Amino acid sequence: MNDVVAVARRPRPTGTAEFGAIVIGAGISGMFMLYRLRELGMRVRVFETGSDVGGTWYWNRYPGARFDSESWTYGYSFSKELMQEWDWKEHFSPQPDTLEYLNRVADKFDLRRDMQFDSTVTAAHWDDAAGLWTVTLESGEQARSRFLCTAVGILSAHTLPAIPGRDRFRGPAYHPARWPHTPVDFTGKCVGVIGTGATAIQAIPEIAKSAKHLTVFQRRPNWAAPLHNSTISKSEMDAIKARYDQIYAHCASTPMWFIHQADPRKTVDVPPDEREAFWEKLYAEPGFGIWLGNFRDIGVNEEANAAISEFIAKKIRQRVTDPAVAEKLIPKDHGFGTRRVPLESGYFEAYNRANVLLVDTLCDEPIERITPLGIKTSRREHELDILIYATGFDGVTGAFDRIDIRGTGAVQLKDAWAESPRTYLGMLAEGFPNMLMVLGPHTARGNIPQAVEHSVEFQAGIVRFMLERGHVRVETRPEHVAEWTETVIKAAEPLLSSKVDSWQTGVNRNVEGRTVRRVLGYNGHGIHFRRKTDEVAKGGYKEFLFC
Repeated sequence: MNDVVAVARRPRPTGTAEFGAIVIGAGISGMFMLYRLRELGMRVRVFETGSDVGGTWYWNRYPGARFDSESWTYGYSFSKELMQEWDWKEHFSPQPDTLEYLNRVADKFDLRRDMQFDSTVTAAHWDDAAGLWTVTLESGEQARSRFLCTAVGILSAHTLPAIPGRDRFRGPAYHPARWPHTPVDFTGKCVGVIGTGATAIQAIPEIAKSAKHLTVFQRRPNWAAPLHNSTISKSEMDAIKARYDQIYAHCASTPMWFIHQADPRKTVDVPPDEREAFWEKLYAEPGFGIWLGNFRDIGVNEEANAAISEFIAKKIRQRVTDPAVAEKLIPKDHGFGTRRVPLESGYFEAYNRANVLLVDTLCDEPIERITPLGIKTSRREHELDILIYATGFDGVTGAFDRIDIRGTGAVQLKDAWAESPRTYLGMLAEGFPNMLMVLGPHTARGNIPQAVEHSVEFQAGIVRFMLERGHVRVETRPEHVAEWTETVIKAAEPLLSSKVDSWQTGVNRNVEGRTVRRVLGYNGHGIHFRRKTDEVAKGGYKEFLFC
C-alpha cells in the first residue's frame, strides 16, 4: 500500500535525552498540551510519526475530507487573538483549510521547536525506582521524562481488511488515513472502494465525478444525513467573531460540545404530522441537528428510534432511483443515530450515476480474495486500476495497543485493558503513574477540539499542582477507578448505541480479538462530566495519589 515518504526535520540527538514531559502526537491534542506545559516552564519534547503537525488533518487527505461539526466551533478557544485572526472559509471546513489553520497555530506559537517529526514511538516503559518514563522510537532512539502525555487520537490506528491476497494487488492501493500528499488522478480509471463508513461516504461522491468506473464493495450500510455545507462571507465571519464567547458558552451547555441541543419532547408524544414536519426541517438544515437536535428519546427508545429510522430510510428511497440499490443502502442491523452519523454531500445520488456499481458483499456477492488485477467475489473478478481500503480504525484503544506501554510491575497496558479500560475520568490509567491521557478511554468526547481543551486544562492543572507542592508522582486510587468505571458503564446502559457493534463499542472485525463490545467512552451529559472534573480540581485532586 502506498504511503507518505517522510523527511526528517532535525538531526537525531545522541544519548538519552531527558525532558520534563514527552508528548506522543502533534495533532490538535499534542499541540495544545505542548502549549500548556511550556507555560509551566517545563522542557517538553513532542514525538510525531508524521513529518509535520496536524494529526488527523495531516494524514487524512482523501477526496471530500472535511469537518462534520461547524468550523467556527472547531478551532481552539484558548487564544482570543488567534480566534480573531483566523477566517473560516466554509461552515464545514475541508481538510486543506483545516491543515492550514493548524499550521498557522504551530507558527504563531512556535510549537515546532519542541517537536521531533518522523518519529514513531514504539515503547514507553515506567521505571518505578527512578520515577521516569523511558520512551523508545522506531529508530531505536530513546528519551526519558517525568511525565508521559498521550495525544494519540481516538481514530488514528487505521486498519486494513482481513481479506486473502491483500498484498497481491498490482495497482496503487490506499487507505484514506495514509493518503498521498500529491493528488490522485482518477480520470479514466476503474476504482474500487472497500467500505461504506464515514470516510467512504465523503470520498465516494468525489471519486465518482472523475473515475471511469467506481465499484463500491459494501459489507454493511450506514445511515447518513445531508451536510448542507456553504461558504462563509466576510460579513458573516465578522458576525461569528463577535459572538465567539456566546457560541462557546452555548457549546459548553450541550451534551457533546456541539451547537445542538436535543428537543425536550418525546417522539411518541408528538402528533405524526407535526413530527414529520419537524424531521423535514432538521433534514434540510446543515450539520448534526437531525441527530443531536432531534427528540430526546431517539437514542434510548426503540419505538422512537424505529420511527426516525423509517423517516431516513424514506429519504434514501427518494434520493436513489433504483429501488433495489436503495434497499441495499438502508441499514437493517442498527437504528439511525446508534452509530455516529456521517454527514454527506451527494452520497446517495452517487449511486444514480451510470459509472457507479454497488456490490453487497454480505448477502449477494461475498469477497473471496484480492488478486493482482482487482477483487474476486463469489460471482466474478472486478478488474481495477486503483483500490481504496476505506476500512476504518481500531478506535479509542487501538493507538495505545500499538505502543508497548508498560506501567508499574512492567504490566502492559494492552493486557490491563484486554477486558475493559480502567481509568479515572479517562485522564489517568490504573497502574500507570504520571501517564496523562488526552481523550483517553472513559472520558467525555464530542466536538474534539473543545473536548481536547477541557482535557488538557484539567491535566495541566494536575501538573501545576504537583510542581507547586514538589510532588513527582501521581497515580489513580483504586476505589475511584472502580467508582468511575461503574459510572461509565451505567451511563451507557440505557443507550441503544451500546447494543450495536461499532468502533465506539470496541468492535472491529479487521482486528483480531475485537469482537466483544466494551464501553470506551463516557456517554453521560457533558455538563455532568465537566462538573465532576471541576469538583476534583477545586477539591485539590484528592481522588489521586501524589508523592
